[in-house]
Amino acid sequence: MSDKEITPGMIAGMIDHTLLKPEAMPDEIEKLCREAVENHFASVCVNPSYVTLAGRALGDVSVKVCAVIGFPLGATTTDSKVQEAREAIAHGAREVDMVINIGRLKSGNDGYVENEIRAVVEAAHPDLSIVKVIIETCLLTDKEKEKACVLAKSAGADFVKTSTGFSKGGATAADVALMRKVVGKSIGVKASGGIRSYADAVLMIRSGATRIGTSSGVKIIAEALAA
Repeated sequence: MSDKEITPGMIAGMIDHTLLKPEAMPDEIEKLCREAVENHFASVCVNPSYVTLAGRALGDVSVKVCAVIGFPLGATTTDSKVQEAREAIAHGAREVDMVINIGRLKSGNDGYVENEIRAVVEAAHPDLSIVKVIIETCLLTDKEKEKACVLAKSAGADFVKTSTGFSKGGATAADVALMRKVVGKSIGVKASGGIRSYADAVLMIRSGATRIGTSSGVKIIAEALAA
């Protein structure tokens, strides 16, 4: 994809405008939503306790509410992730970003990881909500990244996602390209973690990302318009 094809509007439509810090306050969530509407972002990504507030702040617009599930460690039980997803969807989330059980993946318990992803997918899809699977690339070898992507795709996920942004590293172009190679064109790839500039966003899109998770969306679009 050439730079001319990567327009400001295209980038805006890929951005999940994100605020997940534990100290986030209600007025900050409302500001996040206003910015998302003004810039025509894909979604706002918030912690589950703010789903209702975000939905109310967004009103009847095309911007979706995205909730994180099992965040940020992925170490809660399958049942708790399913319940968390169901509750978020009941409160208005139309996208859920779930963290896999990283320890189970690294120990070779592929069945556990795939079944857990499938359980969340089965909770979300009847309400037409999409599921993005966070694999936390900074904690995985390339072989483990590949395996996580295969399991997520097999379980029916709609996206694979690089990172929570709360571990020791974020998205890299190499990881996005690897993930895209593994999943092919049938599902999305979300780059998240450390994407703070227009140049960062363009690099991730060139590498195969179809969604960008960032708290710097407004800055990125301003830079894109000025480019």
